Amino acid sequence: MLCRMDENGFWLLIEDCKPGAPDPDAEHLAATLTARLAAGPLYKVIGFAEYLSWALYRLDRREYGCDLSGDAFLYTRAAVVAAGRDAYEGVLGDPAEFVPYATGLVWAESLLYVPDRAYEHITGEEWDRSTRYSYESYSNAAGWAGP
Repeated sequence: MLCRMDENGFWLLIEDCKPGAPDPDAEHLAATLTARLAAGPLYKVIGFAEYLSWALYRLDRREYGCDLSGDAFLYTRAAVVAAGRDAYEGVLGDPAEFVPYATGLVWAESLLYVPDRAYEHITGEEWDRSTRYSYESYSNAAGWAGP
């Protein structure tokens, strides 16, 4: 496992934990990520939460989610992250690559709970999580500015 959680470590962890079989709702990915992070140390859980929030925040833009409800948009953005770095960067580079996720309603809600569950496993307490960037839909004001 990595010594620090940086952006490369975040994406490597997702790739390492992706199951070999189809995982349409990312349930297996989330369970594996949670188990890996719950093994500690705590700073990796916090780092994972920060990078997950940042990745979701960057996808919180008008060109991706104007036709989706807040929850549907959030869970669909999570599915892009769950698909891995190449898919994520592809969507960032070309909003048309988001369409299959949005029209197919590919969701990965379970990915959102990974840091909280790992934190609770390590500390025995619920996490009143606060990250630098909000991953909630429509929180990226710059991504929604303009016409």
